[in-house]
Amino acid sequence: MLGKISILGVCVSLSTIVLALAAAGKPQGQNLGIFTNQGSVGQTPPGGRAIYDAGRGEYRVTGGGANIWYESDTFYFVWKQASGDMSVTADVQWVGSSSVEHRKAVLMIRQSLDPGAAYADAVSHGNGLTSLQFRGAGNEHTYQVFTQVEGTVRLRLTREGSRFTMYAGKPGEELKAVGPIEYVSLKDPVYVGLGVCSHTPTTLETAVFSNVKLEEIPPKK
Repeated sequence: MLGKISILGVCVSLSTIVLALAAAGKPQGQNLGIFTNQGSVGQTPPGGRAIYDAGRGEYRVTGGGANIWYESDTFYFVWKQASGDMSVTADVQWVGSSSVEHRKAVLMIRQSLDPGAAYADAVSHGNGLTSLQFRGAGNEHTYQVFTQVEGTVRLRLTREGSRFTMYAGKPGEELKAVGPIEYVSLKDPVYVGLGVCSHTPTTLETAVFSNVKLEEIPPKK
């Protein structure tokens, strides 16, 4: 049973001290808008973070990591768990210039936070290329299909069962479809969100995702 101690003549309950210390070590909640959590997938350098600006409706995501490719991924991710058919949409803009052509800003739906998890994503590369990437099953190789849309783009990734389609275009213009691919079978719930990979193990890159929407796709009649 917790008792009391005297500190400088003040009687203090031990239970009060314990609760105060627990509160001091507990991270404060952060508003992530439509998402619920953030963190690294795989090994990334310190300093990764996602900041949501409610006034602007923007996510500023900073992340590192060697790549989202091959049999495993390393990147920074802001996400939520969801089930069923869905689409995630955003305008993507890189912050600052970089010599790394294939830094990646992604809209992603993946099976888990394991680096080798199956996934599909819509990617804006640092050199302006956009592509649909996918890993059909855990720890398999990643493949991609490129689009002809370059530069600042609006991206959308849709999931309809095992069918994933990417849509890309300039903000305010009609989006063009890429795919679908039907090699990614994910079990509910999945992890859906926004990610950034610097394409180098020790540096960080930042992208801004604006006009972000996460929507349910109703069943087809």
